[in-house]
Amino acid sequence: MDDQNKNLLLATALSFAVILVWFVMFPPAEQPATDPNAAVTAEATTPVADTTAETAAAVATAVTVEDAPRLTIETPRVSGSISTTGGRIDTLALKDYRETQEEGSDIVSMLAPQGSANPYYTLFGWAPGQGLSIDQVPGANTQWSVAGNQTLTPETPVTLVWDNGNGLTFRREMAIDENYMFSIAQSVENTSAATVSLAPYGVIARHGEPQDAKNFFILHEGLIAMADGELSEQSYGDATDFAVNQREGARAEVTQVEEAGWVGFTDHYWMATLIPEAGFKSVMKYDERRDIYQTETVQPTQTLAPGATITAATQLFAGAKEWETIRAYENNAGVAGFIDSIDWGWFFFFTKPIFWLLHTLNAMIGNMGWAIIGLTVVIKLLVFPLAYKSYASMAKMKELQPQMEELKKAAGDDRQKMQQGMMELYKKEKVNPAAGCLPILIQIPIFFSLYKVIFVTLELRHAPWAGWITDLSAPDPSSILNLFGLLAFTPPEPGSLLAIISLGVMPILLGISMWLQQKLNPAPTDPTQQMIFAWMPWVFMFMLGGFASGLVLYWITNNMITFTQQYLIMRSHGYKPDVFGNIKSSFKRKEKAKE
Repeated sequence: MDDQNKNLLLATALSFAVILVWFVMFPPAEQPATDPNAAVTAEATTPVADTTAETAAAVATAVTVEDAPRLTIETPRVSGSISTTGGRIDTLALKDYRETQEEGSDIVSMLAPQGSANPYYTLFGWAPGQGLSIDQVPGANTQWSVAGNQTLTPETPVTLVWDNGNGLTFRREMAIDENYMFSIAQSVENTSAATVSLAPYGVIARHGEPQDAKNFFILHEGLIAMADGELSEQSYGDATDFAVNQREGARAEVTQVEEAGWVGFTDHYWMATLIPEAGFKSVMKYDERRDIYQTETVQPTQTLAPGATITAATQLFAGAKEWETIRAYENNAGVAGFIDSIDWGWFFFFTKPIFWLLHTLNAMIGNMGWAIIGLTVVIKLLVFPLAYKSYASMAKMKELQPQMEELKKAAGDDRQKMQQGMMELYKKEKVNPAAGCLPILIQIPIFFSLYKVIFVTLELRHAPWAGWITDLSAPDPSSILNLFGLLAFTPPEPGSLLAIISLGVMPILLGISMWLQQKLNPAPTDPTQQMIFAWMPWVFMFMLGGFASGLVLYWITNNMITFTQQYLIMRSHGYKPDVFGNIKSSFKRKEKAKE
């Protein structure tokens, strides 16, 4: 086995092994069947808050929100409503996004009230301190009055008012911008003769784990928080385990945020987070008894003297994780670390610049598929110096082949002598035998970073390329089983056994491109190597057949550029690859094997 084939086999085998571990050993977990009509317990909790004595325990209160009057939320990008029971924002739909690409598909719904199949809502209020009891501050069951405007728009905020009957008047003004950011200003006026203390809070509550959660190891879904530059993540399973393990003590993970931070829930493409003013307690917890996941912000306790008014401000982001929108909130609105709400993964130093370049190319070209092809070209240009040295070394190895054969004959069975002779030859001719595998090895982190980008970023969701490829984040929908649409036969759904052989056009092109790349060099003489090399393109074709078509498009483009680069570099060094001859010889070997 010559060194070139050793390097190629080693690098390809390593790629195969890594992909196999990631996508065969760790498939997405199957979701248990759930009954969407099952009864939902109408309960909510108040937050953990500072008091003058001690931190208050969570208190459950029964609420009814279905029949309460509502305020309408209506902007160019979202629609929803606010219940006057608790003043909660509990219905919200994203007008720019639909559940599927089918005509007439429902608009994506984010928040849902209690009494629905999957309650997910926000609460705001004040935790009682010195001089106050729980019924003297607004909570989840408070019936608010509306002062003035009944519809929340970017131009018209709404105001809720509640008088506790003991000299305290609470007001809550809510505003929304043109995207997904709510601003909530809570104020309290003290007309009594007593000094009191109280702490403002915000809550996002989610009843049960979302039915559409992917539970895929490459993607974080669940509770998420940023505290003074440190990102914390809890999956739903982690939060559940934490609660179970802490039954005898506190069931909340509490973090003191000194400067800036936020906390909430993140889904695959959507997110709801609370962003208070500087200095607050961030809470992530799971209520095992009620099956409620909850994130909270508790701001410092304030003292309210007679005749005085205090105000606390909090922002709520509830919407799509659009890179440009989130980055603008971070850069222009001071939401520290907000871009990290997108799950860039451990290799963020690859995924962030790769997505930035992809996004920039898409803005210039106007098509994400062509942007992926452009990204591939740029990456190949960046690594071209390394590739040139590698391919030049491979070409030089070809030139040294006669001398290497002579060394093997002279050494006979003395392997140590042969290796010493090879090393002297490499040193003399300034050849690095390991250089041949570098172009393939460098593709491994790039490949996985691009896979991460395509899988987690919203911008690839339902992004079309050309022809039948209408969603680059999904597998190629064509199928060889129905002759790519010529037969009146619906191919099997992804996840079924037959789906493995239901290859689309792009996976087949991927296999062909890998096969052609192999034909730049003659097949190895060793029969075992011949078999491995013969099967490898087609094994990869089946393995990657269910991957996102955007990733397959990248790999096809990369293979074709690599083929062209390697062919031209080898020609420039005096070696003319006989591609057609190598193809013919591979078929001749098969004919001999049959005989």
